[in-house]
Amino acid sequence: MSNLILASSSPRRKELLQTLQIPFDIVTSNVDESFQPKTAPETVVMDLACRKAEAVAKHHPESVVVGADTLVVFEEQFLGKPKDREHALHMLQTLSGRTHSVYTGVAVYFQHEMETFYELTEVTFWNLSLHEIEHYLNSGESFDKAGAYAIQGLGSLFVRNIHGDYYNVVGLPISRLNRLLANPRYSCLHKPFTS
Repeated sequence: MSNLILASSSPRRKELLQTLQIPFDIVTSNVDESFQPKTAPETVVMDLACRKAEAVAKHHPESVVVGADTLVVFEEQFLGKPKDREHALHMLQTLSGRTHSVYTGVAVYFQHEMETFYELTEVTFWNLSLHEIEHYLNSGESFDKAGAYAIQGLGSLFVRNIHGDYYNVVGLPISRLNRLLANPRYSCLHKPFTS
C-alpha cells in the first residue's frame, strides 16, 4: 500500500492526483452522505470529505488519506448527480444562461489529524437550446456528474466563463492540495513538485 491514498472512485480525481507524480492507491469509502437541510455548502463538502478520509484512514493508519466532495449550487439549491434523464434535463435548463457555484471540500487525514479546505468556483453557462441539451444528454456524459455536466468533456461547450479554479470544477483543486501536501508533516510522501 502506498503512503498516499485517495478515498474516491472518481476517475477525474484519480487523473488530477496523478499530476503530482506521487504514488498513490485508491480505496473507496461507503460513508453516509446525508446532511442537515440549510447547511452551508462549504460545510457540507468539507464534512463529507472528512467522513470519506476518516473512514479509509481507520483501515490504513500509516497512510496519508485524501478525501474530497464536490457540490454544484444554484440559488441555494444543491444539484447533485441526476437521478435520470428528465432530472438531468431539468438541471441543465435551470443552469442555462445563469451563473452557478461549484464547491469542492478536501480533507487530508494523517496520524489522527485532519486538515481541510474548500474551493469555490463560479461558472456561467451560455443560453442553451433544448436541442443542445438533448444532444448532450444523448452522449451519456451527464449522468454521474454533479450538476449534470462535465466541464472537462462535452459540457465545456456550455461554459461562457469561469471565475476561480478550473480543476475545482473537475473535482479536485489540485494546486491547493499540492501546497498543503508540501507541509513537512507529510515528509513520508515523495513530492517532486514542492520546494
